[in-house]
Amino acid sequence: MSIVITLAAVVLAIGVGLSLVLYLTQGHVLYQPSHSIMMAPDDIGLSYEQVVLHTPDGQALSAWYIPSDPQARTVLFCHGNAGNISHRLDTLMMFNELGLNCLIVDYRGYGQSTGKPTEKGTFVDIKTGWDWLIENKGASPERIILFGRSLGGSVAANVAKDVGPGALVLESTFTSYDDMASNLYPFLPVRWFTKYNYNTLAAVKAVHCPVLVIHSPDDEIVPYKFGQQLFAAANEPKRFAELKGTHNDGFYTNTGLYKKIWRNWLTQLPNE
Repeated sequence: MSIVITLAAVVLAIGVGLSLVLYLTQGHVLYQPSHSIMMAPDDIGLSYEQVVLHTPDGQALSAWYIPSDPQARTVLFCHGNAGNISHRLDTLMMFNELGLNCLIVDYRGYGQSTGKPTEKGTFVDIKTGWDWLIENKGASPERIILFGRSLGGSVAANVAKDVGPGALVLESTFTSYDDMASNLYPFLPVRWFTKYNYNTLAAVKAVHCPVLVIHSPDDEIVPYKFGQQLFAAANEPKRFAELKGTHNDGFYTNTGLYKKIWRNWLTQLPNE
């Protein structure tokens, strides 16, 4: 009996220790910004406008606006949790080839943007980009597509429920931070001590515009079932598109399929 009690105490101590480490480090795990700008759009032949966005709470955000056609739809690109806008040039090129304008914003603490990333801050940052498109580029809300990849999908959905875009695209996105943490650490009571919400599922239920959910069954980081759950929760009109490849490489290794998904979906959007 004493051995059992001792083993139980050891297991409990290890669990408490791991939980404490996760609690203290979750911000560093969630946000992995890079400050070095490796390349710019003109390095791959894209003309662009370097933009500095000023948030209501005093941050200066670095952003790029890549024009295509003044009459075309505009993508407001919410990138994932790592790197910065300079790591998304292939996606920017694809949007340009599809005839879409695009604004991509580095969240506070990413790239050359000031401040430190926070959940509320990421929402404020993308809303600031939204306001800039309307006020400086004359974009109408129904012609703006809010697009988010991975963590950016949760940001896009949470902003979309408040601003009413023309469409929303969620790629490789989780249902909530709690769900993601529980999936990564199923042996720990992570829901007791998570600092973030990023509740994409609740947000998408409150969105009333065309929704496209893109996810790969091969995604080894964000489970495919999360994409299916987001699609099930979304209001009509909606579409689910199955990508191939891993979480970070699906777009790069299946560019043709990825472009086809976007091209087919764009033809189904209403023409305002």
